[in-house]
Amino acid sequence: MKLNLEVLAILDAIEQHGSLSAAAAKLYKTPSALSYMVQKLEGDLGITLLDRSGHKIAFTQAGRLMLEKGREILHAARDLELQSGSFGGEQNLSLAIGVDSAFPFTLLMPLLERFYRTFPHVRLSFSHEVLGGAWEGLVEGRTDMILGAFSLPPAHAQFACRALGQLEHLFVHAPNHPLAVLTGKLSSRQVKRHRAVVVADSAKNKLRNGLFLLSGQETITVDHFDAKLQLLLSGVGCGYLPRHLAHPFIERGELVSREIEGRHVSETAYLGWNSERGCEPLLWWLSEMARLEGLDKVYA
Repeated sequence: MKLNLEVLAILDAIEQHGSLSAAAAKLYKTPSALSYMVQKLEGDLGITLLDRSGHKIAFTQAGRLMLEKGREILHAARDLELQSGSFGGEQNLSLAIGVDSAFPFTLLMPLLERFYRTFPHVRLSFSHEVLGGAWEGLVEGRTDMILGAFSLPPAHAQFACRALGQLEHLFVHAPNHPLAVLTGKLSSRQVKRHRAVVVADSAKNKLRNGLFLLSGQETITVDHFDAKLQLLLSGVGCGYLPRHLAHPFIERGELVSREIEGRHVSETAYLGWNSERGCEPLLWWLSEMARLEGLDKVYA
């Protein structure tokens, strides 16, 4: 079939936003990808849809007809897609979101009611990952979008990302930890004598078993931040926590934040998604995440 819904959505976005570049930004694709798909459709049908001769892109008469009829098809397809979810079984639409364990999941709560008002039949699922596990879930097709992933995505055109910002980590220990008797900045030599509590990489290949470890430091490993926090509070070990997780406990005096000479640790966190799955629910989440309230207080 020469026509597909994606190219009709591209024509719709070009008309709404006035240019290929603006349409590409809205659809989270590159302008070259949009241009290729439109040109391919023109070649397949033997017609010209866009007049590219002027300063601003314009629709030809055939292009305008394709746009108007295409919008009718898009509306009908969306209604059918949403209504099909009510029949259950394999026809249920779903969107899988992988969330890094350092991401503040509570920030998503205000979005859920709005999402279900717009997409009442879409089934959402969330999985919690650590370090490389978030990207692995996206690559293996277990998730459609990931939040708060560290490091850059695999080099593949299918996966896109944008930076959420820098996530700062604080070195902390309990008031009864042996390091508490030392004053001032700590040296790496002093810290590495004590066991670090780390959260293990949830990826199968486990490339990074804990963040910011010192060479030769003994560890106790857990699989989520709640367990790490309990061990830190108990004084069993020391280690790094994201600032937004550590701050309430520091304010209450349950944890102590310390500086280590020559070490200020932060990592870039990313939002990633499968750019080949341009369904409306995914585009909705990408749009909402761009203006999510409270995110600026977590990522610098």
